Amino acid sequence: MAFGRDFNKDPFIVIWELTRACQLACLHCRAEAQLRRDPRELTFEEGKNLIDQIYEMNNPMLVFTGGDPLMRQDVFDIAKYAVEKGVRVSMTPSATPNVTKEAIEKAKEVGLSRWAFSIDGPTAEVHDHFRGTAGSFDLTMERIKYLHELEIPIQINTVISRYNIEYLNEMAKMVEDLGCVLWSVFFLVPTGRGQESDMISPVEHEKVFRWLYDLSKRVSFDIKTTAAQHYRRVVIQQKMREAKDQADEINYLSALTEQGLTGSIDGLGRAPKGVNDGNGFVFISHIGDVYPSGLLPVKAGNVRDTPLAEIYRESPIFQSLRNPNLYKGKCGVCEFRHVCGGSRSRAYAMTGDYLESEPFCVYVPKAMREKQVK
Repeated sequence: MAFGRDFNKDPFIVIWELTRACQLACLHCRAEAQLRRDPRELTFEEGKNLIDQIYEMNNPMLVFTGGDPLMRQDVFDIAKYAVEKGVRVSMTPSATPNVTKEAIEKAKEVGLSRWAFSIDGPTAEVHDHFRGTAGSFDLTMERIKYLHELEIPIQINTVISRYNIEYLNEMAKMVEDLGCVLWSVFFLVPTGRGQESDMISPVEHEKVFRWLYDLSKRVSFDIKTTAAQHYRRVVIQQKMREAKDQADEINYLSALTEQGLTGSIDGLGRAPKGVNDGNGFVFISHIGDVYPSGLLPVKAGNVRDTPLAEIYRESPIFQSLRNPNLYKGKCGVCEFRHVCGGSRSRAYAMTGDYLESEPFCVYVPKAMREKQVK
């Protein structure tokens, strides 16, 4: 479905924050979630209209997030409407008592394609500290068993930070033992409650990327990274090193040009080229504000005033994010800029400019190396 999709016209994935309400108090919460729902949330009717608009944009994947989407009583009505329209919907609820067996059964009934839980440590001690709530780990494990019973595919989301970098091998084993289809690995961006002091270093980013690539070759689940666009560069570099003949190497080198982007350079086959903030990716807040991503809080419009397609296609913010030649610093001259482009969210969080260079990348582009030699 991703192949042939023009990111200038249609996103690959849409994230809709149904509500900011949540019972957890996670250390890194992007949304700085609150205990109560906001009365300004998009209504059920507005939500249906939004789903119609999303579907018209070449039917991208749709993810319900929050806060905790289960804090909305009409969440399954919204999901049912989307699924019946033919939209592939997945959900990322928080591991709270809201995740009842009834809720999981309802998800199965309406046809949710995947259920994603966050696990940020291999033990209750590590995970519960990160999530700011005792009992969250045990509850998650218990609910995962029930998801298996109902044969609902499970995705695990993990935020890599200095709190859990020592436990990655144990985390990977746990994801495998839990029979998950995808491990979605987020690299912290200091926004919301996330702090710069919680992040791992640029060198540690590189080490984790190499570890993830090696891991991807020997595990049964897929691995996806978020706010780690430079992982794609590592994957291409590793594949080029492994290329058995010149034809293989040319194939991977062609991935560096805008025209020659291949289908599954990250091993997932998820998108024909690197999805990035505002480039194949769009985020809609609980009150209808539209952003390039949930981690890049630069508002480009509101769906109550302007159609989503118009915002995504015509907003100067989105258009600039889709032009790697506008990137500044080393990202702007990097030969990997069309498949990587660096995390625009992290660039914004650290510098205040979303077109600045990815601040947590150690790679020195070829053009800069050649300049130094001269």
